[in-house]
Amino acid sequence: SVVRAPIPETLPSLPAVIWLGMTALFILGLIDDYFHIKPHIKLFGQIVVASLVAILGFRMHWFESLTLDTLVTIFWIVGLTNAFNLIDNMDGLCAGIGCIGAVFLSILFFNISLPASITALIISGALLGFLFYNFNPASIFMGDSGSLLIGFSMSMMSLYYVETAKTNIISLYAIPILILMVPIFDTTMVTFIRILSGRKASVGGKDHTSHRLVIMGLSERGAVVFLYGIALVTGISSLFVSNSDTLTSPLVIIPVAISIILMGIYLAQLRVYPEKEFSLLRDKTYTPVLMELTYKKQVMLVLMDFFLIAFAYYLSYRLRFESEVFSDYFKIFLKSLPAVIACKFIAFFSIRIYKGFWKYISMNDVIDIMKASLLASILSITAVTLIYRFQNFSKGIFVIDWILTTALLLGTRGSFRLFTETMKRKTLQGDNILIYGAGRGGEMLLREILNNKKLNVVPHGFIDDDTLKKGKKIQGYTIIGTSEELGQIIDSEHIDGILLSFYPDDTSRLDMLKELCREKNIFLKQFLIKIEEVDVGI
Repeated sequence: SVVRAPIPETLPSLPAVIWLGMTALFILGLIDDYFHIKPHIKLFGQIVVASLVAILGFRMHWFESLTLDTLVTIFWIVGLTNAFNLIDNMDGLCAGIGCIGAVFLSILFFNISLPASITALIISGALLGFLFYNFNPASIFMGDSGSLLIGFSMSMMSLYYVETAKTNIISLYAIPILILMVPIFDTTMVTFIRILSGRKASVGGKDHTSHRLVIMGLSERGAVVFLYGIALVTGISSLFVSNSDTLTSPLVIIPVAISIILMGIYLAQLRVYPEKEFSLLRDKTYTPVLMELTYKKQVMLVLMDFFLIAFAYYLSYRLRFESEVFSDYFKIFLKSLPAVIACKFIAFFSIRIYKGFWKYISMNDVIDIMKASLLASILSITAVTLIYRFQNFSKGIFVIDWILTTALLLGTRGSFRLFTETMKRKTLQGDNILIYGAGRGGEMLLREILNNKKLNVVPHGFIDDDTLKKGKKIQGYTIIGTSEELGQIIDSEHIDGILLSFYPDDTSRLDMLKELCREKNIFLKQFLIKIEEVDVGI
């Protein structure tokens, strides 16, 4: 168990402290908006305000050491104040995330402290009213004078929740982070990548989460709404955790954490900086960690699998036993977990599942994962039998564990492929084209288009002379119609060109196609694959 620092019986009025801090930071932000003060001066002002809050008795109470707890409290307030300042990079993002966080804090405070609940509700209402004019396309902007006070108010509300909530110890750590996950994630990722890229963390740039989502193909409004969705999911998760015990909370916390880590890996792969800046890594004396994490990913995969194995085994016990008896079996779970983890990693490495490139995952990789998961379960059962003679263990646990482990491995690996394919499709730019021929050649041509942006074309769909194929899809692209309907399709779908995936046997059909393209003033190109012998001079 974790021993928390003693909570004082009386604290200054929360609304008064928030009002004073927000006023001070509003003035600081207003000065920065007009006179552009240096970052270290602005940071100094934030530290002074956070220190005054700690002097008044507000603390996180995460650590027994009063010194350490005070430092963490100041870091929490300053960090979140800056985090909200950093996410104020697109219309409506900072105000929207703050509004969502305040709503969930108001709900959490409802049965704990009515004044705090009303305070959070007032903040959310003010932000919602501002959001009507700040959402894309915005007519008003908050500047530092707005983002700093939003960050401060959110940090204070979450800190006060830890002060007053009477809940399990996991919730006191997890809930503040879950509610404010978006700004925490964005600031952590941006700072981490900038440092490893040899750039100053304090220097601004177009490398935030929202900017990376736009690079993936989302509009600015779409990127902001996507982050709203994440804030809603993590906020709902915080409500679940607040009403759960210590043994149940991990069922939500671990999946959310894995999802956020995966999103960080995906977004970090997007090339935001010029290649020249990435090359700074190669000039350093330390190992280029970023390149390892974002391209090879084996290290992160191993760490992620560690949590996946533990989570699958834990969830197996929760699904197998009722809550009333789970606590009795929890000791058995903890006792056998190290052996299960060791056996599963032995199986994974023996099947060599870490050798593949998961953005190119194929059916062979899926079979290897299923084989590795089955072998892992067999080794786990063998180890438990040899070490513990299978006493007090349930056979059903290992069946459920095998199903969950297989599903989690396939889900995480498949998500790499899904992310890569989604990013390719959303970032395609160029002429709107039709692919003539929905056979093997057409499928190969589509793959080439998706993997080769230099072609500068965007596939709209297929046409094929086989009427039975009409309406079906190849990799998500519809077979719109036949060559007889081609003229109408070109006009209605605003087609710029046609790509032939085969060479027609009937020259009259090719002549007709050429004539139609001339009439519609669109281009006609043919896809060819050639294997030519190279003269090696023998």
